[in-house]
Amino acid sequence: MSAWLRNDHLLTAGDEDRRTDLFTLLKEESEHRVSQVTAPGADWLASAGTYPRSTLSLWETRPTAPAVLPCGTVFDIVNVPSVFGRQMLDRLWEEGPGSGPVAMHRGRMLIFAVPGTASRLPALLEWEEWSDSVPPLLCHGNGDAVTIPPLTEDTTGEQSAGPRWLVAPDTRHPWLPGPEVLLWACVRAARSASTASVRVSIFPPAEQDAKVYDVSRRR
Repeated sequence: MSAWLRNDHLLTAGDEDRRTDLFTLLKEESEHRVSQVTAPGADWLASAGTYPRSTLSLWETRPTAPAVLPCGTVFDIVNVPSVFGRQMLDRLWEEGPGSGPVAMHRGRMLIFAVPGTASRLPALLEWEEWSDSVPPLLCHGNGDAVTIPPLTEDTTGEQSAGPRWLVAPDTRHPWLPGPEVLLWACVRAARSASTASVRVSIFPPAEQDAKVYDVSRRR
C-alpha cells in the first residue's frame, strides 16, 4: 500500500473539497512549471507528516514558508553538494529514468528517494571502485527530518536565498529513484567529472523556473 493511501483515511470528503479550494491557484496554472508544487504534490508532501490536515492548514496560512517534514516513511533524502548533484541530475535526465522531486537548500541538493535508500546507498557505495570520487553524501532516513521549500514562490524576493524546488512534486504518487539508480548516477557523475567538463545546460542561470525537464518521461 502506498504512503498516500496509508494516510488517506485521515482526510474526509469535506477535507477534499476544502483542499481543492486551498490549492485552486496551483490547479489552474495554465502551464505546469517544474519548480511549482501542484495540489496533488502538496497532498503527497503532507502525507509524510503525522497530521496531514494540520500540515495543509499551515500551508493555507503560510504558502510561501518552508516546512519541516520527517523522512523514512514516504521518502528518504539524499543530500549532496550542489555541483555534484547537478552532475547526477544531468546523468539521470539525459541517460536514465529522470528523477523524482529535487530541491536546493543552503548550497546543497536534496534528492527525494525511495524509503530505505538512506541506509542502503552508503553501503552500496562502499563496494564501488569509483566511491573515492564521490563527495560525502548526507543520507536522511528514518528518524530524520528535512526542510523543504515553500509550496509557492515568494514574489517579494525575500526568500531568494532560501530553499527552492528544482523538480517540484506534481502527483500523489511520484516516482522516486531507489539506491541502485542513485548509485548509477553517482558513478556516472564521478566518471564524467574525471574525464571532461560537465554540461549544466539544464540549469539556466537567468531563469530558475524554466521548464527544463520533461517530467512525463518518468511516468
